[in-house]
Amino acid sequence: MDTPAPPVPSAPPASQSLARRIGAAFPTLALAGPRTLERIAARAQVRRVPAGTTMFGEHQPCSGFPLVLDGSIRVVQHYPNGREMQLYRVKPGESCVLSSACLLGRNQYPASGTAETAVELAVIPPEDFRALVVEEPSFREYVFSLFGERMASLLGLVEAISYQKLDQRLASLLVKRAGADGTIRATHQALADEWGSVREIVSRLLRNFEDRGWVDLGRERVRVVDPGALGDLARS
Repeated sequence: MDTPAPPVPSAPPASQSLARRIGAAFPTLALAGPRTLERIAARAQVRRVPAGTTMFGEHQPCSGFPLVLDGSIRVVQHYPNGREMQLYRVKPGESCVLSSACLLGRNQYPASGTAETAVELAVIPPEDFRALVVEEPSFREYVFSLFGERMASLLGLVEAISYQKLDQRLASLLVKRAGADGTIRATHQALADEWGSVREIVSRLLRNFEDRGWVDLGRERVRVVDPGALGDLARS
């Protein structure tokens, strides 16, 4: 008479809860099924950091693959002249493509990431990340799709810098950043940093937009008054 196989141990409740959160935030990973999600959750380390925290810096090794559950991380490239260029943001349900590239290539970060808000994320250690890429097709598909999405975004950024006029680029940025009430909470310097320009140029263009009745300028805020006009300029 055959001896029955021992039951497969279930994941602890904390791991199951994290697996459900990851599945809810990352639909592509959810397609992998509960077993893969629980494997990810069992190996991931949950981190919670306040706004302003440096998540990673240039020339630092990557300590793991982040799955952002809450908050926003701003990834920028710094230059010797003191200027910086925003590459992208990592928001809930997203991951950092530079982290995956550094882990797969065993390289250091070429840019830096800072928490714009309080951030909660699940970090998969390097060796576990590489094992998941090799052994889990759904996880591997997610990582490669991340490369494709970010590459398209970065190519769009290069195209905008190369071919769009300065006023078109700023108009496009304002339309994208405006909240439900049309307000953008940012200084001119912060907009310049995000835009990859200098504060004086941003201030001059914003005053021009205000003279046209397209925006209303206040202390550390810009309110979009005429999104249609800005959108037309961005597309022209």
